[in-house]
Amino acid sequence: MKAHQSREQAIDFTHPALNEPVSAIGGQYLFESEKQMEIGGGNVLYFTGYFIMDRSCCGAGGSACALVAGFVRDWKYAKTSAGIPISRVVPVTDEKMRNRIAAMIKESDPLIQVSFTPAGSLQDF
Repeated sequence: MKAHQSREQAIDFTHPALNEPVSAIGGQYLFESEKQMEIGGGNVLYFTGYFIMDRSCCGAGGSACALVAGFVRDWKYAKTSAGIPISRVVPVTDEKMRNRIAAMIKESDPLIQVSFTPAGSLQDF
């Protein structure tokens, strides 16, 4: 069975805006690029950017980051009422596959922190 043909349920993933800072309780994050890479017979959708923790009680910090949405089933097949693209993806839940994907992303940027979205949108992240 190919990775993108997993038994996992496909979900709708709302694409985050690029180059627009998003405030959070401890700081902010920003995604600079949207990428896909082929692995295991399917394409993985992910976003790269950075986060800054500058409003935390525990001190300041930051890092480059990547958010992996999942294996693409239907690329930008719909839009929200605000015109934001939605893709149908299968989240990556297998730990070995997560490690493999994270290693491939880190090949191009060793300092990047890789996270995997647990649900269909960044609001759930």
